[in-house]
Amino acid sequence: MVEFGISGPNSSLSHDNLPNVEVTKIRVNESCTKAELKCKSSCTGDVSYVWLKNGEKVTEENPHITSLRFNDSICCALKRQEDYCSASLYPPKLPSVTVSPSGEIVEGSSVILICSSDANPAANYTWYKEGGQTPLSITKQLSLPSIRPSDSGAYNCTAENELGIRKSKHLHINVKYAPKFSSVSVSPSAEIVEGSSVTLTCSSDANPAANYTWYKEELFLAWPPEGAHHFTSISSVDRGNYCKSENQYGQINSSRVFINVQYAPKLPSVSVSPSAEIVDGSSVTLTCRSDANPAANYTWYKENEALPLGPEGCHHFISTSSVDRGNYFCKSKNQYGQINSSHVFINVQYAPKLPSVSVSPSGEMVEGSSVTLTCRSDANPAANYTWYKEKEDSPKAHGQNFTIGKFSPEHSGAYQSCNDIEDSTGHNRLVEHPEHCSTDVEGPQGLKK
Repeated sequence: MVEFGISGPNSSLSHDNLPNVEVTKIRVNESCTKAELKCKSSCTGDVSYVWLKNGEKVTEENPHITSLRFNDSICCALKRQEDYCSASLYPPKLPSVTVSPSGEIVEGSSVILICSSDANPAANYTWYKEGGQTPLSITKQLSLPSIRPSDSGAYNCTAENELGIRKSKHLHINVKYAPKFSSVSVSPSAEIVEGSSVTLTCSSDANPAANYTWYKEELFLAWPPEGAHHFTSISSVDRGNYCKSENQYGQINSSRVFINVQYAPKLPSVSVSPSAEIVDGSSVTLTCRSDANPAANYTWYKENEALPLGPEGCHHFISTSSVDRGNYFCKSKNQYGQINSSHVFINVQYAPKLPSVSVSPSGEMVEGSSVTLTCRSDANPAANYTWYKEKEDSPKAHGQNFTIGKFSPEHSGAYQSCNDIEDSTGHNRLVEHPEHCSTDVEGPQGLKK
């Protein structure tokens, strides 16, 4: 025990019997505290007290009502022993707030907020987050063991004792984190037509803000400012794009965005099946294909005459004939335009038709004159001709024309021409048959000498 020797009329005063202050009533206003205080001492007898505020004597009343501001302190002492004042009481000073560890705060790290205030009696603390009315903690320290982006914001604490309450300034917590939830928007969002202007915008939740990179499939496109990639004239190949959002804490790819570019049909391609030699009576299919969005409708033409259309842009010949030989093309069309294919030639090969024979000159012939017999037959490829005279097995001539240089009586009679057809290699494909021969033609009559 520490003894303080005090001379005076009353008694000696030790450390143990210094006066103390008891708070009996309090009313806290915004700017000050109205308090009813009572000074007590272990000293006996008729004891008088004196009150000191901030070291200055203010009153001798007991009990004492005083108005305390934030920076005031008050104590009491025995009268004429003012140097031995009770412990000073005072409301909390402006609280200070600190964060541990100091420096950058990254998502997932452990963070502690600390509130401190000088007060007597010692302060009690309460933590708040700006915008919230519910206390987060009623301890000196607010612990955030695995901090999240949602914990970013302004925090403050209050320090409170019997003489008052004081609120700290705000402490701003800025949680840094890698990009999250990368998404892509397309503008305009309505139907996109080839050649129009289109903007893709990439966005993600990130702190600090992400940098963006655009890709098509795996091919780098651009590092656009603010994540926007602009097509001044979009084409059908501009689809399958995605962006990458990145900062120093990580990266994330967006989902792929499919740009449904609408466009007129491109130049159609045509195919013939089978692609080999086409023979009279065979089955043949013409197919038309064109890149278009939406899908094209097709029309087949022979020369300029429209043909019936089968499924999926096909025209089908069940059994080709010689009349099907010719040039064909298809037209591809949707609401954005139309285009014709190049021509494809269908070369139907067929046996010779029944030949016809003509005589030149016609009419009565003069002995010694020249006579030409001509045979004609529709065939593809062109027919070869052989001339016969009735009742004779040996051919008289080969070729489309049979000329008798000097006509004489023994040349009179019936003649016929037979034909055959060769394939592209020169080998006979259709041999001589009676149906490939002309009808008999009588030689010129009425021979004049």
